[in-house]
Amino acid sequence: MQLRERIPNLSGATGWLNSEITNNDIHEGKPILIHFWSVSCDSCVKSIPFIQSLLETQYDKIQVIAIHMPRSEKDKELDQITRKTAEYKMKQPIAIDNEYNLSKRFAVRHVPAYFLFDGSGLLRYKQSSGSVRLLKKRIDRFVDA
Repeated sequence: MQLRERIPNLSGATGWLNSEITNNDIHEGKPILIHFWSVSCDSCVKSIPFIQSLLETQYDKIQVIAIHMPRSEKDKELDQITRKTAEYKMKQPIAIDNEYNLSKRFAVRHVPAYFLFDGSGLLRYKQSSGSVRLLKKRIDRFVDA
């Protein structure tokens, strides 16, 4: 994905946890953070507390959607994904992308990956791995604007 592209279609997930989201459910005017993660990714696990904190402190200012992208066949086990999301207390909508439909649309090859869209649905920032501190600075610009 390139900057200023529209948010891709969110259809094609093999399942959803917490609640299912379509592009029609995206709140116009609210920034959207979409983060790709995997149960077997240590960096992803380390970033989840930041995502959860964001949800708790900025819940009315930003919409967060998680997409689980498996890195191996074992990562595709729904029971494992469900257990880990409960363990991490993930409450945001979580798309299960076992067929990589969403990963391809977003051109994601590695997790974690973060995509920040502005209130009109245009990509304003993307990040693969790296520190969540930089991501936080970008999010703060959007939610405080």
